[in-house]
Parts: sequence; C-alpha cells; structure tokens
Amino acid sequence: MSIPQLGWDRVRPANVVLVSGTEDFLAERAIRLLREILRAEDPSLEISDLEADAYGPGELITMASPSLFGEPRMIRITGVEKCTDAFIAETIQYLESPADDTYVVLRHAGGVRGKKLLDAIRGGLGNGIEIVCTELKKDSEKLDFAAAEFAIENRRITSGALRALTGAFSDDLAELAAACQQLMADASEEITEVTVEKYYSGRVETNAFRVADVAIAGRRGDALILLRHALASGADPVPILAAFASKLRTMAKISGARGASGQLAQQFGLAPWQVDRARRDLQGWDDRGLGRCIELLAETDAAIKGAGRDPVFVLERLVGVISTRGTS
Repeated sequence: MSIPQLGWDRVRPANVVLVSGTEDFLAERAIRLLREILRAEDPSLEISDLEADAYGPGELITMASPSLFGEPRMIRITGVEKCTDAFIAETIQYLESPADDTYVVLRHAGGVRGKKLLDAIRGGLGNGIEIVCTELKKDSEKLDFAAAEFAIENRRITSGALRALTGAFSDDLAELAAACQQLMADASEEITEVTVEKYYSGRVETNAFRVADVAIAGRRGDALILLRHALASGADPVPILAAFASKLRTMAKISGARGASGQLAQQFGLAPWQVDRARRDLQGWDDRGLGRCIELLAETDAAIKGAGRDPVFVLERLVGVISTRGTS
C-alpha cells in the first residue's frame, strides 16, 4: 500500500500528514493551510508543537492523549530529518493506532535520517498522506507559482508584468510571494509592467537582498561584484544597507534561541520562514562576529546618511567584514 502524494495547495486533513521536501516556504504554507481548514471545521482545535531532534520519551503520546473536553488536536512536528531514535520508535508505535480527532503533521526537510519512519508512513502505517514540497528551480515553475498567487485573489496581471516580477525575485520564493501580496494590496487595478516598475524600479530591493545573502554566506568576491553592479544600475545605498540591517537583526534575534519555528516566530514577531532562513544564515557565525557586524552596520548607516564622505567605500567595507563573518 502507498499513500496519496499531493501538492502543497491540495493539503487535506488526515490522521498523519507527512510534509516532505526542501522548500520550506511551501511546506509552511501547506501546514498553515491545514491549520486553517481544521480550525474552520472546529474552532476549539488545540495546537501543539514538538521538536523531533530534541524529543523526550513519551512526549507524542502525552500530546495525543484525549483532553477533558475532547477538543480535536493538531500536533506539528519539526526537525524529523534530525530526529532521535526514541522519536522514531515511539512514533511508529503511535501510528499503529492513531488517536481519534488527532492530526499529526511531520515536517521532513530531506536526507536519510528517519528513513525507517518515512518508509512506514509511505507504506500506509497510520493511513496518512504526503504533501510534497520540492524546490521550484525552473523559471516556468516560478512563473506558475506567481500566476497562482494572483489567480487565488482574482487579480489580473499582464504576462509582461508577471515575467518582470518573477525575474526580480527569482532567488527567493518567500520574497516573490511577499512582492505579489504587496502589489495586490497597493495596486487597485490590473497590474502591468508599469506597476511593477513603479514598486521595484531597477530591482533595488532584489539586488539589495541578493548582495546581503551572498555576503552573509561568506562569498566576498561575489558579494562585491553584486554590490557594484547594483550601484552602477542606479541603486541607492540606503535600501541596500536596509537589507543588511533586516537580515542581521533577524539573525541576532534568533541566535541562541531554542524552540519550534512557529513558537519563535510568534515570540519575535516574525514569519516562520524568516526564522528558518535566519537559522540557515547563522551557520558559520558566532555571537562575537555577529555583534561586530551589527556595530559596523550602525557606523555605516551614519556614514551613508551624512557622517562620511564616501558611501560606496563604507558599503564595500561592510560587505567585506560581513563576508568574513566579522573576523576581518
């Protein structure tokens, strides 16, 4: 027996929902959509979060135990790709006889860890479904995604505007989705290339975040090339610096924090995908380097806004230091 495999936008309730694949943004959307479906069916839905990589014996059984008032339960489990042996054993045992009115959602982002559990679920244990969230790599896939964003809201966008928007935000699906939502919120009529140009002229925001992403990843040469290209294309130093500030401050909030993405997102006023992105960005960083870069960020901000004579120089210096994660 094999279980149904569905796309992120076709998620439906089941005793067990395996959300697999490397595209975190689509996975989070699928889980959020499932939560909305379940809440619409019963507003008393009780939601619990569990981290598979820090699992303690008995946690799943405890969460799935019937409550005094019998509310339906949604148990969101993250980090299944890093799960403990105890989690594998106890989850397989639980799936042999799932609790009534309980929906267990397991997020597995890829890799071989937990294969025994995945094989059991895919083989039909627990009578579940799998939501496959693979990365959208082709331009045509990203175009289809963006087109669907507008279609869901019954908004019209020209093919040229759609191509321009997708091209501007092709590196990050979450940013593409946010750009679509921003245009729909602010533009009252059909969205055209003129509309996209008005909001994202010169792709300043895209270039800014691309420079920040590459620098934070430690690719100094590439980051400097992208920075110079953005400036040569007419980008203003201020929004470029704002992109660095946004990412570094989010990294600082998440650094050292423990908990599920949803919990931290609520705690710090972020979206879950921002928490996951910050965790990826923090790989290779330490608190000392992060602190130094944030201090330099403040100095650069002052220099760009009048305290210095050469905004290009101070931006390049900032990119250089960030690319070494604050060690240079």
